[in-house]
Amino acid sequence: MKKLAKVLSLMLAGTMVLSMAACGGSNSSKQESGGAENNTSSDAVFKIGGIGPTTGGAAQYGLGVKNAAEIAVDEINAAGGINGYKVEFKFEDDEHDPEKSVNAYNSLKDWGMQILMGTVTSGPSTAVSAEAVNDSIFMLTPSASSVDVIKDKPNVFQICFTDPNQGLASAQYIGQNLKDITKVAAIYDSSDVYSSGVYSTFKAEAANQPFEIVAEGAFTQDNKTDFSVQLQQAKDAGAELLFLPFYYQEISLVLTQADDMDYKPIIFGVDGMDGILGVENFNTSLAEGVYLLTPFVADATDDATVKFVTAYKEKCSDEVPNQFAADAYDAMYTLKAAIEKANLTPEDDISAICEGLVGAITEITVTGLTSDETGMTWNAEGEVSKAPKAMIIKNGAYTSVE
Repeated sequence: MKKLAKVLSLMLAGTMVLSMAACGGSNSSKQESGGAENNTSSDAVFKIGGIGPTTGGAAQYGLGVKNAAEIAVDEINAAGGINGYKVEFKFEDDEHDPEKSVNAYNSLKDWGMQILMGTVTSGPSTAVSAEAVNDSIFMLTPSASSVDVIKDKPNVFQICFTDPNQGLASAQYIGQNLKDITKVAAIYDSSDVYSSGVYSTFKAEAANQPFEIVAEGAFTQDNKTDFSVQLQQAKDAGAELLFLPFYYQEISLVLTQADDMDYKPIIFGVDGMDGILGVENFNTSLAEGVYLLTPFVADATDDATVKFVTAYKEKCSDEVPNQFAADAYDAMYTLKAAIEKANLTPEDDISAICEGLVGAITEITVTGLTSDETGMTWNAEGEVSKAPKAMIIKNGAYTSVE
């Protein structure tokens, strides 16, 4: 594919864009809308599906994606749609379960989905991406970060960092910015592709940094409530920083149990930690001073972020959007830009839509909520490149690290 450096200016979300490759297939259609209206130029609409957990332990991620995508769709439709056609968006709950995610995908196919903006988490997304390849449906996941989601899948792309990029950036950030840290311990979920993928790259990069990994402890989804052994190992090894590349529910337990044993290291996580302040019955004071790398900081003062945060709070009872929500907002506007670049219509078949979208993504630079001024780019493997941002929790809120 040719490479074109092109910057598209996108309304409301900043400049955003996407690309395209090779596919084929068709779909059927059923009724249901996720907040869209009829097309301005015909009865045809772009049918974009979404999948993620809106119930269960990872619901904060899926709800953030769903809400933000709906905000973007409403804005796009109010401004005239895409190439004169409105967008219809439907979101299905998968409870962070791969089998249920595939069922949700099939339900969306029956509805008439032409493009998938999902899924949200890595395990379900890996399962669904295999289906999308078979069906030649273009898939843009806002937040699934495992390389398995995109590996050997030419019509599947990511908005968020891959796991290796998160691990690499975390080790480099600690080495370059937390210079007093000499001993690091890590706890990770060896049964989860996201957690183990991040940690693998973190560990490899740590060899190039001025700190040493003095303890590492693994757990699995079958044993994710008692972290006393791993914490005692880290404490006994004198670890001044604890790296936790997994999800906020388990991290809240780690922080509670560390406090119970009077162990108070610096805590450092990645995007899976976003959501910890919303865990029910968690003492959020234990998260004070916690660091995480994320592509989005809600207290940023640029116009696009302020506008998005305001809209999200209005929709969601004053709730502050997380990084997953920002990724979804960027993903929807990226699809808009890509569809316009390829001059697609909803009357094109699935194959033409897929080919058109795949071809553009490697040729475009996108500036959105989750990128800095240098924007986002994609390689042919579906991986996004963009600069991470460091965040620290202060006074019970996520705050950018200056």
